[in-house]
Amino acid sequence: MQLTPSAPGVRGRLGAGICALLASVTPAAAQNNEGTSGTQFETAALVYGEQARVKIVEPMARITHLWAGGASVFAQFGLDVITGASPTGATPSGSSTTGPPPPELGVQTTTAASGGGSGGQTPSPNAIPTAHFSDQRYGVDLGWTQPLGSHVIPSIGAHVSREKDYRSLGANGTLALDLYHHRTTLTMGGSVDQDQVFPVGGIVLGLSDGTPSGFTSSDKRSTEALVGLSQVVSRRWLLGVSASQTRESGYLTEPYKVLSVVDAGGVPVSSLREQRPDTRLRNAVTLASVYHLTSDVLHASYREYWDDWGVRSHTLDLALRHDLGDEKWVEPHVRAYTQSSADFFRFSLHEGARLPEFASADQRLGPLHSVTLGCGFGFRPAGSPGELNLRAEYLVQWGDGHPADAVGIQREMDLMPPVSIGSLTLSYSVSH
Repeated sequence: MQLTPSAPGVRGRLGAGICALLASVTPAAAQNNEGTSGTQFETAALVYGEQARVKIVEPMARITHLWAGGASVFAQFGLDVITGASPTGATPSGSSTTGPPPPELGVQTTTAASGGGSGGQTPSPNAIPTAHFSDQRYGVDLGWTQPLGSHVIPSIGAHVSREKDYRSLGANGTLALDLYHHRTTLTMGGSVDQDQVFPVGGIVLGLSDGTPSGFTSSDKRSTEALVGLSQVVSRRWLLGVSASQTRESGYLTEPYKVLSVVDAGGVPVSSLREQRPDTRLRNAVTLASVYHLTSDVLHASYREYWDDWGVRSHTLDLALRHDLGDEKWVEPHVRAYTQSSADFFRFSLHEGARLPEFASADQRLGPLHSVTLGCGFGFRPAGSPGELNLRAEYLVQWGDGHPADAVGIQREMDLMPPVSIGSLTLSYSVSH
């Protein structure tokens, strides 16, 4: 998970997180073990904020109808309202030991993320340059599950979303096989997404100063394959392992990100648009365990990720759900994350040097580390048929901001200073 997001990146991550929360607070169709039918309504709202950067409000609602035989259909609706500032990729102008930099270097002109806000920015000498933006995203997800007998459970789904400069269409399907008296479950699935990127101002040439390419939009395609195996080890212990591979092709460059070109003293003299490869192969393996202690439930998972861009990450996640009685529970949570940088990640380019084939200063592709601390609380309000859940998390992210190829005043600065991120999620679920 990369946590210094531009607008499109943060939407995908938060959308997945809030969907997982909705799925966790109520039973899915495959969990309809009582054989009852009914309609279930779930709603959630996320408030997310980065220190002096992105602010997000994301309400979401889901309606699910369950049939006695285990079949179900759901529709989910989401809205993201995002404002704030996103790092442009440019480096700080810095300050010289012999005096301030020339006045003309104080303004670093960029195109604002998602087309919002103005282009000219005047950050303080040691501040990471950012571009202000505002945008809204609307999304709809649909899904259907229809068990075939007692051992085969297929599911299909589709989604569509639209924002100012991005449109996404996708479909997915999974097949779950229950084996050995329902103690083992084998899951196979896949998805395909066909997206279109249409940046404000059109597509520009990579590693240029903003030269138009002549195209107003470009396509991006993604296909994913997933296989997973879960095993009931005992009445208290459930183990699982899953592996996925995602192939992306098309326009994978962030259209608003830039790189600073610095002189021998480390002072920015110009900026160029970034350029990324047009293909990417992503791989991930996850190990998960759920163990029921005397009165608590321990959730633990480890995920390793690697791709052909050179990014490799490790994620350790632990949560302990403690039952407080009277239909109340509390769940403290801790998560640790670390990743290496992409092969073409650069904090800046050097004036006069030959341009590389690909280069990006997007911090999401840099050497990142983060620690998340959080806690959830759930209960059934008096006189209410539903369950209310509240979750708060605080994340600290930092990186290696002292690269070996830093020059001049760059050696005196932290090019990836720590960032604090907070989120608050409130959800409610009720069945009829």
